[in-house]
Amino acid sequence: MFRGKNYKESAKLIDKQALYDPMEALNLVISASKAKFDETVELHVKLGVDGRHADQQVRGAIVLPNGTGKSVRVLCFCKPERVEEALAAGADYAGGMDLVEKIQKENWFEFDTVIASPDMMGTVGRLGKILGPKGLMPSPKAGTVTPNIKQAITEAKAGKVEYRLDKTNIIHCPIGKASFGAEKITENFDALIGAIVKAKPAAAKGQYIKSCVIASTMGPGIKVNTTKYGV
Repeated sequence: MFRGKNYKESAKLIDKQALYDPMEALNLVISASKAKFDETVELHVKLGVDGRHADQQVRGAIVLPNGTGKSVRVLCFCKPERVEEALAAGADYAGGMDLVEKIQKENWFEFDTVIASPDMMGTVGRLGKILGPKGLMPSPKAGTVTPNIKQAITEAKAGKVEYRLDKTNIIHCPIGKASFGAEKITENFDALIGAIVKAKPAAAKGQYIKSCVIASTMGPGIKVNTTKYGV
């Protein structure tokens, strides 16, 4: 794989065999972030579970203390009488069947998060095969199917992230921008790891967190020591 000059220079700063404390790792991530844009810092956690089994699924959502630094476009599915409420709360788009048809017919995806009131799930369910693979399908577990659409929209705008296992039992999540500085990103890291630890399924056996790596968009991965989290 071709690696650019900046990547190679950044990689020299890092001991690939070492496990770094979160703050130390994030200081390295920031110093290794050399792109001309404000790079996103991402967390990648491999868990000792088998997500193919329903009782070993790990999924949830959390509002990061310092947000993600990303402006989130929110689509809200609600009844006509609640459209004004949703827009006033900060939703970028709000509606019902009109938006379902727009997505189906126009392949329209100018949104990052989907929120729905429970009475709309019969309608939104038609989009399962379209929104599901993109990780956009609202769910009660993630707090995106809720009668309290106002709170859900506010949280989404404030930097709520959803975490879930991919097919290889790894969680990938943004935890801030390089410009935040190590202290703020560490607070986000602690909050997210804490949530993942709390979400440990009862059926999980052996070591729960197999590995934890953080990296900026264009930078090398840095391994993090998670023993202080007790898993």
